[in-house]
Amino acid sequence: MCLKKILTLIIFISFYQTHLYSKSNSFNNFNPKNLSNYFSGIVAFENKKNTDALNFYNSSKILINQHDPYLKRYVTSLVLENKVSQAINFIRLNKENENTKFFDAYLLLIIDSLKRGNFDDAYDQVNRVTNFFNEEKLKLAILNILKEYIYVFKEKNYFENRTSYGNLSKISDAFQKCYLDDRNTENYFLKVINESDSDYSRYVFFYVSYLIEKGRFSNIRNVLSEYDYINSKLLISQSKNWVEDRKYEKFTNIFSCKNHNHVISEFLFLVSNLYSSQDDFEKSNFYLYLSNYLNPKFVYNLSLVAENYYFNEDFVKAKKILKGFDKEDKIYYWFRIKKEAQIIAEEDNNKKRSVAFITSEFNKIKKHNHKMIFDIANFYKSSKDYENAIKYYSKVIEDLDDNNIIKADVLYRRGGSYERIGEYEKSDKDLLMSLNIEPNDAYVLNYLAYSWLERDYKIDEALDMLKIAYELESNDPYIIDSIGWAYYLIEDYSKAEKFLQRAVELMPEDPIVNDHYGDILWKLDQKIQARYFWKNVLKMKKAEKEMKDKINLKLIRGIKKS
Repeated sequence: MCLKKILTLIIFISFYQTHLYSKSNSFNNFNPKNLSNYFSGIVAFENKKNTDALNFYNSSKILINQHDPYLKRYVTSLVLENKVSQAINFIRLNKENENTKFFDAYLLLIIDSLKRGNFDDAYDQVNRVTNFFNEEKLKLAILNILKEYIYVFKEKNYFENRTSYGNLSKISDAFQKCYLDDRNTENYFLKVINESDSDYSRYVFFYVSYLIEKGRFSNIRNVLSEYDYINSKLLISQSKNWVEDRKYEKFTNIFSCKNHNHVISEFLFLVSNLYSSQDDFEKSNFYLYLSNYLNPKFVYNLSLVAENYYFNEDFVKAKKILKGFDKEDKIYYWFRIKKEAQIIAEEDNNKKRSVAFITSEFNKIKKHNHKMIFDIANFYKSSKDYENAIKYYSKVIEDLDDNNIIKADVLYRRGGSYERIGEYEKSDKDLLMSLNIEPNDAYVLNYLAYSWLERDYKIDEALDMLKIAYELESNDPYIIDSIGWAYYLIEDYSKAEKFLQRAVELMPEDPIVNDHYGDILWKLDQKIQARYFWKNVLKMKKAEKEMKDKINLKLIRGIKKS
C-alpha cells in the first residue's frame, strides 16, 4: 500500500515537472488509480505497446476533461489499433472542447466529411484550420493539398493559385486530371512515372488502372513489360502477375480515380510512406490506417503496416496483418511467406527453422517467377548454405540476357557464394562478369578486391579497384576498411591508419574493422592501443570463434615483423 502511494506521488510530481501540466487542468482531484492507468498508458505507448496503452487509456477516460493531452493520446491509440471510426466519433462528441484543437483531430474530422461525401463541410474545415499550421511545413502541405483535392471534388474544376510542393504536386495533378477525366491524364501519369530523381514506379499501377477503365488493354502489357519481378516493388510485381493472368478486374475492384475516397486514400498512403522512410513507424501506421479507412478494399497497402510492425519488433501484429494476403494474389502471398520466415528467424533466433519454413512453402508453389527463385537463393546465402544458394542463383542467371543489369547483381551474389566455399576461380569469374556488365559498381569492386587481398593475390590491382570504389562510395565503411587494409598489406601503415580510424568511427561494433585497426596500430608501435581494440573484438557477439582464437594469440605474441 505504501509503495502504491509512493508511485502515485512520483507520477504526480513528474506531471508537474513537464510541459504536460496545465494550470487550467489541476491534478488535485485526480483519482490515483486513474492517474496510474494514464501514466501506464503513456509508458506502454512509448515502449511501442499500443494495444496495452489503449487498454490503460480506456481505464482512465474520466481524465478527458481534466487533462488536455489525454484526448490526443487516446485518439492516436485508437487509430493505431485501426479503430478510426471510434476515434472520429470521440472527436465529434468533444469537438467543442479546447483539448480537441490539435492537427490529428482536425484531420480526422476532414476525413469524416470526405467519407460521407460532404465536400462543403470538408472544405470549410480545411479553410478554418490551415492558418494554425503556417509554421509547420509538412502539416501545411498536407492541408493545402487536401484543400486542392476537395475543391476539385466540390467544383469539378481545378483549384487556382496553388502552392507548389514539387513531386507531391505532380502526383496530385495526375490524380486530379484522372478524377476530372481530363484528356491529358495519361501525360500527367507518365510525367510522374518517368521522374528521374526518385522511384515513382508505384504509379504504374494507377496508370494501368486508368487504361483499364478506358478499355485500352492493348497498351497495358507494353507498359508492364519494362518491369521485371526481381527489382520491382510489390504492387508493380503483383500488377504484372494480374495482367499476365488477365485478371483486369483486380485493378478496378480496389481503385478508381473517379472515387474521391480512393484518391484521398492514396494521398494518405503517400504521406505514410514519407514517415516510414524517416523511420517514424507509428506516424506512418497512423496515416496508413486513415488510408485504409477511406479505401478498405486496397488491402495491399497494409503490407507497409506489416513492415512497420516488423521493424518495431511487434511480430504478433505483423503476423496478423500478413494473414490477410492469400494465395490468390501470388506476389503478396510470397511477401507474406518471406516475412513470416524472417519473423521465425527473429523470434526463435533459429535461421535453420526459418529456411526450412520458406523452403517448404516455396516447394508448394507450382510456378515460380524469377523473384521467388532469387529470394530463396538469398535466404540460403544468409543462412550460409552456399551450395543451395548457388543452385538457385544459377537458375536465374541462365534466363537473363548477358547485358541485363539484374544479371550483374545475381552474378555478384553467386560469386560471393563461391568465394565463401573457397571456389575462388569460379568466384572471380562471376565477379569479373558482373563488372563487365556494370563496371562502376563500387560494391562488386570492393568484394572482388578484398577477396584478392585476403588471398594475397594481385594486391596492386586490388588497390586500384578499391581506389575506384572509394571514389564512387567514399562514405561506405566496408569500402573504407578494405582500402585501409590494402595499404596495410603494402606496408603503408600511416595511410592505412587514416582509413581504418574512420572505418572504426563508422562501424564501432564490427569485429573485422576493430581487428584490422588493432593490427595497424601494432605496426605503428602503438601496442597498448592495439591491445585495446583486439580486446574489444573478444567482447563482440558477432566475432567468430576462429577470429577470437587468432586475437588471443596476438594478445600473447603480438604480430610478427614482416
